[in-house]
Amino acid sequence: MKKRTHKWKSEGSIYRQLVEEIIAGILDHTYREGEMLPSVRGLAETYDVNPLTAAKAYRELSREGLLETLRGEGLIVKSGARATLLKRERARFIKEEWPALRARLARLEVDLKMLLAGAD
Repeated sequence: MKKRTHKWKSEGSIYRQLVEEIIAGILDHTYREGEMLPSVRGLAETYDVNPLTAAKAYRELSREGLLETLRGEGLIVKSGARATLLKRERARFIKEEWPALRARLARLEVDLKMLLAGAD
C-alpha cells in the first residue's frame, strides 16, 4: 500500500481518526472482508503514524467485532463487518449529520431536484 499524505485534524485523537480511515476503507472496499489487512508496521508507514497508534486502532476495531486475528498470519476484515458498518454509519449520519445538512439546504433553498441535477 502506498504512503498516503494525510492531514490529521487537530480535534480528536489520531488513533480515532485512523479508526475512521480504516472504517472508510472497509466501506469503500479498499479493505475487503476475508482479506488480510496491512501489518501494524505497514499501516503505520502508510499513514505516517507511530506503530503503537496503528496497533491501538486495530485493537479498537477488533473490540468492535470488525476484525479477526488469524494466528500467525495477521488480521482480516471479519465477514459481515461491512454490513454492520453500513447500518451503523447510516444511522449515525441520519441522527448526527443529516439535521444540520437538511437545515443548510433549506436555508439555501436547495431541493432534491437541484441536488440530483447538480445545478448551481
